Amino acid sequence: MTQAPALLLEIGCEDLPARYVAPLAAALAKGLGDGLGRRSVAHGAAQTYATPRRIAVIVEAVAQQQPDQTIERKGPALAAAFKDGAPTRAAEGFARSCAADVAALAQEDGYLVFRKAEPGKATAELLPAIFEECLKLMDALAPQRMRWGGGDETFVRPVKWLLCLHGGAVVPLGRFGLKSGRTTYGHRFHAPEPIELDTPADYVAALEAAYVQPDLSRRIQDIRGQVEVLASAAGGHARITEDLLAEVAALVEYPVAIAGRIEDRFLVLPPEVIVSTVETNQRYFTVFSDQASVEGQMASAAGYLKPVFITVANLMSRDVDQVIAGNERVVRPRLSDAMFFWEQDRQQPLDRYATRLGSVTFQKDLGSVGDKMSRVRSLCALIATECNADIAICERAAALAKCDLVTRMVFEFPELQGLMGAYYASAGGESAAVAAAIRDQYLPAQQGTSIPATREGCVLALADRLDTLAGIFAIGQKPTASKDPYALRRAALGALRICVEGGLEVDLRGLLDRALQLQPAGQRDDETLDALWTFVVERLRGYCTDRGATIEQFDAVRVTGASVPLDFERRLSSLRAFAGSEAAQSLAAADKRARNILRQAGHGESGTIAASLFESDTEHALLAELERVEAVLVPLRAANDYPAMLNALSALRAPVDRFFDAVMVMADDEAVKRNRLALLATLDALCREVADLSLLPG
Repeated sequence: MTQAPALLLEIGCEDLPARYVAPLAAALAKGLGDGLGRRSVAHGAAQTYATPRRIAVIVEAVAQQQPDQTIERKGPALAAAFKDGAPTRAAEGFARSCAADVAALAQEDGYLVFRKAEPGKATAELLPAIFEECLKLMDALAPQRMRWGGGDETFVRPVKWLLCLHGGAVVPLGRFGLKSGRTTYGHRFHAPEPIELDTPADYVAALEAAYVQPDLSRRIQDIRGQVEVLASAAGGHARITEDLLAEVAALVEYPVAIAGRIEDRFLVLPPEVIVSTVETNQRYFTVFSDQASVEGQMASAAGYLKPVFITVANLMSRDVDQVIAGNERVVRPRLSDAMFFWEQDRQQPLDRYATRLGSVTFQKDLGSVGDKMSRVRSLCALIATECNADIAICERAAALAKCDLVTRMVFEFPELQGLMGAYYASAGGESAAVAAAIRDQYLPAQQGTSIPATREGCVLALADRLDTLAGIFAIGQKPTASKDPYALRRAALGALRICVEGGLEVDLRGLLDRALQLQPAGQRDDETLDALWTFVVERLRGYCTDRGATIEQFDAVRVTGASVPLDFERRLSSLRAFAGSEAAQSLAAADKRARNILRQAGHGESGTIAASLFESDTEHALLAELERVEAVLVPLRAANDYPAMLNALSALRAPVDRFFDAVMVMADDEAVKRNRLALLATLDALCREVADLSLLPG
């Protein structure tokens, strides 16, 4: 049996913004696949192709014809469709909409139903409508689109050609004042002539022969390889981030890597400044070595910067030296500006910039950045006391933390805030510990990034986030389902990560209460604190479940009221290790049963247990084991040794099982009943020592 032919659809256009290249191709593939699927057209896998001048999809094995279709519509209820046996206007209207007589309609499950069989249409007839659906998907990705010429149709960039082939046949599509054909185009300069394709199978080879690599993933691999070769030739290794690599690949059709030179005089700048200039502004790659090649050069986390950059051209130049000179000419003035900012900013110590923070607004209802840092400084002192950090270092770092915001360098390169503050602090004679705290104050910047490297850095970063959380909640601007303009979710998660991963033994709810008290809005009340704490706990839930905890395990710890995230994590980790044991499941089931009995009996506190009222040996045995476990727990509780506490509780499994097998708790004798309820209440209290075991499966 002959396999169905492939389908190729290509939209050729003027150069697309890099951020749209891959998403538009993905949207085109999704639109085609979904559209064919909805129409029951059999098809195979889809392969996307994307360059700055084209987005294309090849779908394998697309059937020539959709199968026969059954059209079915549900009409009005029979009670509304007929009156005294005659059709009503509702029935007649439904029949007219179906181009049928009322008598031809079926009556099923109390409704009129229209059903009609139609032969399937040719795939070529269906594709124009599918193409329109694809365009709507792509339009949703780009809210700002262009018009060109005299038409009203819009796209991200002006469309120059349309190509659509199903096997060897052209599928007629019309859009943007164009008709689809079998013509595509190669590289704008190396192969500008039109290329006629016979079938979709010719597409990739024809473009590669015309100096276009249409496969984005292969282009990314090619660029990485070329850049690494040039970096190695320069005696170093390239700094290649996935984001920059993807962006560069989306800017070129035929990548050719070229190395240029950074003047040695610029290497006295902090490496991050040069990287920001070369990578962020110019989309070039920087090169690092393991040893400094220039005396006095500063090191970064990647090593020592070499005076080399690598750019990726979109063609093979006949005069590569001119291309290199042009790229160097673009980099030079930006680095000269950075050098000027660096020299000017260091003419006064960092603390002299603090006076200008009073004129920088943090939030109109919460005061200036200077006001914020005054609050942060107070929080730093409190947090440092709780977690045994150096108070003087924390307070000094807080006083200087935001000063770099008013420097010329950070005004030009805002992504370097914190980093420049650390450099300027060191240049002004501040201690390495203060500089490190300033450098790390924005960590973790996002999920997956590291927390501050020092305890004092953790204190500063935590205090900054707590002040932001408390302030925004105090003025009633907490995040909604769709909006979080102050990134409070990220701030809360960062605060939790700092507490847990940084080993800070601090009461986070208490710190949030204090942060609310420091706010100028005067909104500290129990309702605001409860709302803020609930918000933070929800972030803690996501953090813990992402690390493998179940919802039941999280809730079992949450109901204990633990407000120290590090303690919460210790309890949860111990519970997770314990939860899989038979003892845990048995205790969970027993505690559920005990809790239900206590609830039904309206029994509250454990009360006094009188051994004289016991009527069986199992009661005596359970009390003896409860007292023994309680004695074992005393030193373990003081040491917060949760694994050992849970292990001690596991000894209750056998006596509890025997108790429920042999004893009727709800005895007729009221005194005996209350004594047994007190026994169960004592058991229940012990089962909540580390976490509420009744919430576990069992």
